Amino acid sequence: MNTSENKEGSYAIIGFGKIGQALAKAFARNGIEVAVATTRGPERFASDAAAIGPTIIPTTLMEAVKADILFLAVRFEAHPNVAKALPTWQGKIIVDVTNAYGVSPEQLGGQPSGRVVAQAFTGGRLVKGFNHLGAAILGQDPAVQGGKRVVFLTGDDERATAEIAALADKLGFAPINLGGLSEGGLLVQARGTSWGHLIFKDLVKFNG
Repeated sequence: MNTSENKEGSYAIIGFGKIGQALAKAFARNGIEVAVATTRGPERFASDAAAIGPTIIPTTLMEAVKADILFLAVRFEAHPNVAKALPTWQGKIIVDVTNAYGVSPEQLGGQPSGRVVAQAFTGGRLVKGFNHLGAAILGQDPAVQGGKRVVFLTGDDERATAEIAALADKLGFAPINLGGLSEGGLLVQARGTSWGHLIFKDLVKFNG
């Protein structure tokens, strides 16, 4: 099955656990088509996708990676396996929704986890985001008492970050750009057994 084709590009969610399904609900809520894939065959999770909405398209990993924007909603340890699906990710934006909690700074080579993920996806442009909220909160309608639920974004490619900010806004969230992965981005990245200071903070932005 083909990923969505429109003038704004196509979308896919890799990983369909609690976080992947929470993201899918945001797309379904806004009638936006998104491919969803895991390492299992699509028939294994087709009923879960159908329960969320008709714009959630179960497909294979090899089909899903054709999308222009991909949400990486797998365990941090699984990201290298996903990265092997393509020899190059040129022209694609990868939204890193993983959390490297429990992975030692030494294992990460002293780098932020987002940068480690970025290096695996050769040629791709990485934006870390949508990872600071638990699945139960992320899956809720982001419209809260006249405001919008905040999602933090961070990346070293400003244009890619701006594109994901526009998508977050379209999905009903209030995006806040924290800057580069090694700067404000550290606030939403786990290091060893400590969480970044903004992880799990459920904030709402009000205009005016």
